[in-house]
Amino acid sequence: MDRSLEMIFQNAAGKNARISVADPREDLTPQEVQAVMDTVLAKNIFNTTGGDMVKALSARIVIRDVVELISQVQ
Repeated sequence: MDRSLEMIFQNAAGKNARISVADPREDLTPQEVQAVMDTVLAKNIFNTTGGDMVKALSARIVIRDVVELISQVQ
């Protein structure tokens, strides 16, 4: 299973922008994620096609389970 932390922000154009981090710690707390999101906004670390990120909207852990049926790799 693939796990990722997905943080969703609103940019200056009012559109959603996502930052995804692969393999987050199992014991990650909402407070830690909020602190990171606040830092991203305060330091204006990322820019999107819709401008700067201006608001933290949400964060979630996404779990993806892939079942391979046929593989051509030899």
